[in-house]
Amino acid sequence: MRIEPQQLKAFLIDAGLVTAKQFDDCLEKAQKTNQKVGDVLVAEGLITKEQLLKLQAYILGIPFVNLENEKIDPEVLRIIPEPIARAHNIIAFRKKGPDLEVAMLDPEDLRMIDFIRKTTSLKILPRLTTPQSIKNALKQYQETLEAEFGEMIKKETGEIKTLKEKEVTEEKADLEKIAEELPIIKIVDTLLKHAILERASDIHIEPMEKEVLVRYRIDGILRDAMLLPKIAAPGIVARIKVLSNLKLDEHRLPQDGRFKVETQDYKYSVRVSILPVFDGEKIVLRLLPESGRAFTLEELGLRGKALEDVKSNLKKPVGMILVTGPTGSGKTTTLYSMMTILNNPGVNISTIEDPIEYRMPRINQTQVNSKIGLTFAAGLRALLRQDPDIIMVGEIRDHETASLAINAALTGHLVLSTLHTNSAAGAIPRLIDMKCEPFLIASTLNCVIAQRLVRRLCEEKEVYFLTEAELQTLSKYCDLNRILEVLREEGLAKPKQSLNKIPFFKPKPTKKSPDGYRGRIGIFEVLPITKSIRELIVKQATADEIQEQAKKEGMRTMVEDGFVKAAQGITSIEEVLRVIVE
Repeated sequence: MRIEPQQLKAFLIDAGLVTAKQFDDCLEKAQKTNQKVGDVLVAEGLITKEQLLKLQAYILGIPFVNLENEKIDPEVLRIIPEPIARAHNIIAFRKKGPDLEVAMLDPEDLRMIDFIRKTTSLKILPRLTTPQSIKNALKQYQETLEAEFGEMIKKETGEIKTLKEKEVTEEKADLEKIAEELPIIKIVDTLLKHAILERASDIHIEPMEKEVLVRYRIDGILRDAMLLPKIAAPGIVARIKVLSNLKLDEHRLPQDGRFKVETQDYKYSVRVSILPVFDGEKIVLRLLPESGRAFTLEELGLRGKALEDVKSNLKKPVGMILVTGPTGSGKTTTLYSMMTILNNPGVNISTIEDPIEYRMPRINQTQVNSKIGLTFAAGLRALLRQDPDIIMVGEIRDHETASLAINAALTGHLVLSTLHTNSAAGAIPRLIDMKCEPFLIASTLNCVIAQRLVRRLCEEKEVYFLTEAELQTLSKYCDLNRILEVLREEGLAKPKQSLNKIPFFKPKPTKKSPDGYRGRIGIFEVLPITKSIRELIVKQATADEIQEQAKKEGMRTMVEDGFVKAAQGITSIEEVLRVIVE
């Protein structure tokens, strides 16, 4: 079943994919580096991996299959155990009678085919596939967790009952013993695996009178995941405390900790918050992917003039850029994206954060610790003695931090930070309310970004048109004439087209996405501090007056940006209103 290089060369040249010289150069390189010539051709960018695999399948007379969007029967999938499938890139995907079709990357691996034939007593039919297909199929081993989860919980909690028929005492030694028992370890591990598989950002474990409710926050929305028997609660709490290195015998005070979850597929840092409630201790686990790369500003959802305003202000060596919005609106992610752009060998970037959400190379990140007096203000004061060029302050929440940030911007630093306000213009009265001098705000503030996160519609979605009743309801929350004008500017509405003739999109529930949404994107308003805005700040103008002036100068509000994304089919109007309407 081996393909000779000259065989491959003839077919590639015949298909017009490479020239004879290109192939010979790659063959020479492959022989020097002890690689396969096909791998070198792919590495050089002359052909794609899929083209190579399809050609190999054709030469060998082996059918090619693409499993990227294929849902495999769990019973068939488990014929080859997950460790073997993962180690040898081989997937069982279809069974008809005694015939088992297996997808693999290397059909020359005859030993593996023979091993599976002997262990299953089935006739093995090899098929060539892509690495992405294998990756998709391997994920499905984890998806079978969901189906098995209910049974597993019943079985394990039954074991817990037998392990502790007597009353659970509050002594530390007993709690340690419970935390190390196999059933509890399995339940906590499976909860984490399942949440990661579902793309959850948080896990809420909430004790109630007779049971324990587990909820996942997915795409910003909390959803019930499962109910566990009350008897499992002390063990789950103890296990999570052990993992986070917290006090096992402390049940009256809140505790915060952290631990890591690592497998071949993912690496997560888990932030733990434990709070005493009426029925026990409530746990919230924040799941932070360590392997996640920073998003670009475009991927976050910034576009057009707003994107240009942010990029031009990031080029300024001094001043202050603020990102505003409520908790969970993605402010920290935006700051990290900006730091990624600014992060180069010529600058020293230092941060003071609470907590450090993601580790970033070449950036000096400091964690706030109020118990020992390391507050935002104290940390910022120390950072100024560290010769920084760029400073990121996780949040400005008091007069001391605000005045230190403004002074840092005045003394030749670029300061990035966040503020809790509802709009970009609202950041200025908020700073004045923190006793900051208006003339200092005017001279240091470069730009304010306000944002919210909306859920993205899946590829399958329904087109609809707004009715008169819906337009009347919408008019309470936004200026429909202005929105129509913006849509015309974007080419999403024709010159004489009315709003009820413009197609918008609704979610279409599917088996994969029951609510029709998957993932999130930002909607933004970016307020650059121009000469006229500076004059208004010095005069202590209201947020509404500043916003009106900014709109005259071309600023798009979050509602307008949301409607543009709704008309483009990225999100829905309902989502925009859900996050904007206070």
